[in-house]
Amino acid sequence: MTIQILMPALSPTMTEGNLAKWLKKEGDAVKAGDVLAEIETDKATMEVEAVDEGRLGKILVQGGSQGVAVNTPIAILLEEGEDESALAKAGGGAPAPAAPAPKAEAAPAPAAAPAPAQQAAPAAASHGGGNRVFASPLARRIAQQAGIDLSAVKGSGPHGRIVKADVEAAKSGGGAKPAAAPQAAAAPSAAPAPAPAAAKPAGIDAKDLSDKLGMRYTAKPNSSMRKTIARRLTEVQQTVPNYFLAIDCEVDELLKVRAELNGRSKAYKLSVNDFVIRAAALTLKKFPLINSAWSEDAILTYDHADISVAVATPTGLITPIIKKAETKGLADISNEMKDLAERARDGKLKPEEYQGGSFSISNLGMYGIREFAAIINPPQACILAVGAGEQRPVVKNGALAIATVMTCTVSVDHRVADGAQGAEFLQAFKKLIEDPLSMLL
Repeated sequence: MTIQILMPALSPTMTEGNLAKWLKKEGDAVKAGDVLAEIETDKATMEVEAVDEGRLGKILVQGGSQGVAVNTPIAILLEEGEDESALAKAGGGAPAPAAPAPKAEAAPAPAAAPAPAQQAAPAAASHGGGNRVFASPLARRIAQQAGIDLSAVKGSGPHGRIVKADVEAAKSGGGAKPAAAPQAAAAPSAAPAPAPAAAKPAGIDAKDLSDKLGMRYTAKPNSSMRKTIARRLTEVQQTVPNYFLAIDCEVDELLKVRAELNGRSKAYKLSVNDFVIRAAALTLKKFPLINSAWSEDAILTYDHADISVAVATPTGLITPIIKKAETKGLADISNEMKDLAERARDGKLKPEEYQGGSFSISNLGMYGIREFAAIINPPQACILAVGAGEQRPVVKNGALAIATVMTCTVSVDHRVADGAQGAEFLQAFKKLIEDPLSMLL
């Protein structure tokens, strides 16, 4: 029996992806665990592994195709003993054409709504030997949301694969034991569901630009990452009642300690941002409401300070996570951050390395930005915006002096923490930044 290989859901929020390239050709033998193709998500490029053995009979979606909906069949795998005649029965006719690229200097057509995931397609996994449970990505997602243990579900797909219908039947019949509830601190799925999509705002009328105003332009298609950034930030601006608080931190002592520590070892090179991450993590443990997320039923307070740090990449912004940052020293934070940032720019991060997080930091000081207010990264409740350290006149003991001052601004979801709590958080953060030796204790 032929096996359909589906476009996988590589993250909880993924609805479509780009099939970058195939690493196997039609007719190639395939073993479980072999890398079949590279898929570009909205954040990274990831490899898709085979879960069954056989021979790659037909490629349905060619390499370079964009906007392929999750659970869309992308190829057909022939099992041992099957030949090409089985492809006709499986519907493996003409391959799906790659999405055409927009022409430059032409009026861009309105973006089409994303195609719904095909739910009738069989799953790409099944019950197998040992404790391994095989199920389709859609079935796994539904089971996770419903709290169903897949090991107790009987699959009706090819070779006992668990498909959507099996999970739906388990939900209605109660035939499967519930799965262990995930910890709110560790699982991004514990965060509130995203708000319904708002009405699409009007964009630039390309016809006016070209015909009426005589303005020439080149249309550059929006990447999946840019679409995701636009959608999420629009949701925040429309649905999150946030407020902003700013505080000035003198960093002369921090710069002195940083220089001394960097001079003692070549195993690390501390940055100001490493001190900021450490200070934020320690402060979050004192103010758990700032380290929380809003849901309609409860405020979810996280057990650890998982710090998301904004990193600019050629394709857009991504926020790799320093997990349990309150338990890590400055050297560990520095080395881990350098590794995450490098792989983020190369598109090599794993989903668990950038999905989730309990608090975000965005630092634009290296660009000379004095101060700014950052947009909250949902479902988190807060983000800290860090400006450049610069010499400014200050008053000390009634006399004018010069100090290196860094302005930090926190954006807070008012549903989670009130203004006084946000102010107390910033006040405690300032004390750590201005007394950096206390972070080493």
